[in-house]
Amino acid sequence: MRASRRKTDRRAAPATLSARVASHVALKAQKNGEVAAHFYGHSVALGKFSLAAAHRIEGLRAGLPLRDFASKRSTDQEIVALVQRLTGHGLLEFRLGRSLCGVDQVIIEPQVPNYWPRRPRLAATDVLALSRFAYMRRRGSDLVLESPRSAALFRICDPKLAEVVALLATPQPLKKLRQGRGSVAIEFLGLLLDCQILIKIDGAPGSGLRPSEGNDGLVLWDFHDLLFHARSTEGRHANPLGGVYPYAMSIAPLPAVRPRWPGTKIDLAKMLITDTEATLSTAKILSDEMLRARRSIRSFDDDAPITLKELSRFLDATARVRSEWTAAFDTSGDGAPITYTTRPYPSGGSSYPLELYIAVDKCRGLDRGFYFYDAGEHGLVCIDVRAAEFEALLKSAALAMGESSKPQILITIAARFGRVSWKYSSIAYSLILKDVGVLTQTFYLMATAMRLGGCAIGSINIDLFARITGIDFYVEGPVGQFAIGRANTPGETA
Repeated sequence: MRASRRKTDRRAAPATLSARVASHVALKAQKNGEVAAHFYGHSVALGKFSLAAAHRIEGLRAGLPLRDFASKRSTDQEIVALVQRLTGHGLLEFRLGRSLCGVDQVIIEPQVPNYWPRRPRLAATDVLALSRFAYMRRRGSDLVLESPRSAALFRICDPKLAEVVALLATPQPLKKLRQGRGSVAIEFLGLLLDCQILIKIDGAPGSGLRPSEGNDGLVLWDFHDLLFHARSTEGRHANPLGGVYPYAMSIAPLPAVRPRWPGTKIDLAKMLITDTEATLSTAKILSDEMLRARRSIRSFDDDAPITLKELSRFLDATARVRSEWTAAFDTSGDGAPITYTTRPYPSGGSSYPLELYIAVDKCRGLDRGFYFYDAGEHGLVCIDVRAAEFEALLKSAALAMGESSKPQILITIAARFGRVSWKYSSIAYSLILKDVGVLTQTFYLMATAMRLGGCAIGSINIDLFARITGIDFYVEGPVGQFAIGRANTPGETA
């Protein structure tokens, strides 16, 4: 009977969810109460706190229970303010276990700033299933569970919890999952549901799991496409991003020019130009010149900014719809018609999923603001945006170019993903990126022809764009950016 009582007590032990600083972060408090976080050679000032609060900061190394944050005491509220600042910088993680001093069972790593774990209410009749976007993998010596839709990554330290996740590949009623499992497992399920790693099955029997997970915009996504989109852009993960050279010390770089294939070489540079070829049009010759003259220009002359007339000519030549037609869905001609367009650049399957959003900092004849380019009507539509988000968009572009000043015009290339994924499976996102490449080169050539400066930008914050436009990142999101304006110097490298 005594052993049975001990077993019951262990099952009944409440789950403890606590917050602590990430393992790579060190908090340091000065004598005057100023606190800073130090990590990877960087530091972030977090504010000035009372002596009592500064003494409690060390507790964030082991972890502070979230239930303590509900206290109204002034010292506790100071700690809440500190924790909120840490979450804003992505320097906090959360721990789930049976007690504060016990073994870690789950570590929650936020993937977006300001993530905070929430516990949705669950009923015994709820049926849960694993999201088709969720996946478990090994990361170093850890087992992690994540999803491109999730705001957090879950590091699973208890193998029994991984078994629970595996069961959810098939929909399971909550009342069945509760049998023989303690409070930690139930708390874990609620946190996974909050992060959309688990879903509730609300559809009628036989309707399929895919429609149960989201709206039509999400249904059209394949797993690998959404994962690639979320993990190869900024805003939805906490992985290293940009030129960090992770393999510089272990693997030699590939040569700038690919080693030639074995076999006979045909030297095209030695080929003679015939009289017929010498009569090429001036436009063709200029095109050849543009290809050779193309450069990335990152610095712009703000004393003589680009004009509205120049911007109009640029958009007309590079992105305006040239024609529109319809075709039957199937070869018999009996299917519903599908509309297509022709534009100055090629697109896979004539899909043309790309749309242009214009952030104007300086343009003679056009007010500063954020605009949508209507390619069918060749017009601009002003979109009302918050000043802070508009500034963040321009400043992030300047940072990506390595410049202190903002671009005069920033073109964000967004994709209507469903336009391509409706027809193509597995390769949809790849096709979109190919479209971005050819459109970007079209931008470069036209900017060169007009003696303007232009520069492609590789890093884009997809969550910032979603906040600006109010569109879900998986429905229409940024896939490229291009800065344009009056060149400050004759030419630069790139």
